This record gives sequence, C-alpha cells and structure tokens, in this order.
Amino acid sequence: MSEVLVDSNVLLDVLTEDPVWFEWSSSSLSELAESSVLLLSPIVYAEVSVNFARVEELDEALPTGVFRRDPLPWDAGFLAGKCFLTYRRRGGSKRSPLPDFYIGAHAAVKGASLLTRDGTLYRSYFPSLRVIAPS
Repeated sequence: MSEVLVDSNVLLDVLTEDPVWFEWSSSSLSELAESSVLLLSPIVYAEVSVNFARVEELDEALPTGVFRRDPLPWDAGFLAGKCFLTYRRRGGSKRSPLPDFYIGAHAAVKGASLLTRDGTLYRSYFPSLRVIAPS
C-alpha cells in the first residue's frame, strides 16, 4: 500500500466543515483511505491540536485506526532547513513557514505522497514529491 501524508489544512477542512473546502478534502481523504496508509506527522498533529481542548478529543478525531502517526525523520529536518533557506533567498517573507517545509520534507524523505490544498508551495520546493492537491 502506498503512503500519503495528510496536511493539516485538509484535516481542518473536514473537522471544521469548511464551507469552501469540506467536500474536496473529505472526498479526497475517503478515496485515499481505500488504497493508501494515511500518515500524520507530529507537526500536522500540533497544527490540528489548536482546535481541541484535550488530547483525548484530538485522538478521537484522528483515530489511529485511520491515521498512522509517523515520527519525523532526521533527514527531513535537514531538507526542511535547506528548502526554507531557498525560500528566504528567493524573497519569501512569511514569518514562520518552516512547519510547511517540515511537512513536505517528511513526505519527500519517506517517499510518501502529500495530500494538501497548498500544491504550489510543495511543488516549488519538492519537485520530486507526488502532491495531491486541487487543480
């Protein structure tokens, strides 16, 4: 089975029933769950956690039977740092995009695909990464 790292924006679309993105995100997740192992990184887990008061509630929303928790590989930290440096040298001004680079690097180092709504960023900095995003 292939592995797909799920970005926090997709999970938040589903958990908050986002009026614009809920349909795309929920159907993408359902479809991929049939043929892939869905992965969560500690970064994604942290980003999604802000919507929950207790860890038990978060774990119930992201059950381990559906999402496999995957630790960050050390190589992903190195790659994330290099991509962030490239971003800054290209004039990137967002104050804290490093979590996005960690997410992309995690999927790239692992050889997993990435399910996200932010395909442009990930395709720009991780050209070999298979990105599943809206067209």
